[in-house]
Amino acid sequence: MTAETSQTLDRGLRVLKLLADTDHGLTVTELSNKLGVNRTVVYRLLATLEQHSLVRRDLGGRARVGLGVLRLGRQVHPLVREAALPALRSLAEDIGATAHLTLVDGADALAVAVVEPTWTDYHVAYRAGFRHALDRGAAGRAILTARQKALADDPGYTLTQGELEAGACGAAAPLVGVSGVEGSVGVVMLADAVPERVGPRVLDAAREVADALR
Repeated sequence: MTAETSQTLDRGLRVLKLLADTDHGLTVTELSNKLGVNRTVVYRLLATLEQHSLVRRDLGGRARVGLGVLRLGRQVHPLVREAALPALRSLAEDIGATAHLTLVDGADALAVAVVEPTWTDYHVAYRAGFRHALDRGAAGRAILTARQKALADDPGYTLTQGELEAGACGAAAPLVGVSGVEGSVGVVMLADAVPERVGPRVLDAAREVADALR
């Protein structure tokens, strides 16, 4: 801690991070031990966070992340989209295919940014807000692959054919090393197969987006 920082705010944020990392919630005693502070301090932190709906406590007294974080989370998409657009534009123009940034939303893959190429005679129409199951399509499959290879610096890219739209194929690579963001960058095109150079180019774009978000 420095003179410019708030110890109380720091502890409150640490509480939220600890709760976000568990599916079962934490008791006051567990939080006290993890934070290295007494139980009275933890009670005060939880009471303040509860007032803002950032924390909730169940009947057993275990604290969990509250629904208030969802309202904050909705503001993340525009920031992520803005950071990703330069790399997506470059990717779309270079490949001549529709480029997209996809993030995890529950059990779905949600397209939050889409850029279509300007010079092609035709391309796949793909809109921000489009969602599909994570286990269908290159964007979702790339994310699932990254989960399976959690310790890998480079999970590679994923190619699919006709899983979301007949006659369309896709390539996507996951965002790696971006804390709090789980997603992928990819392209979708009308073709019998993804050209050989597309996969590595998508992987480069995913790295660019990840760098912009760090």
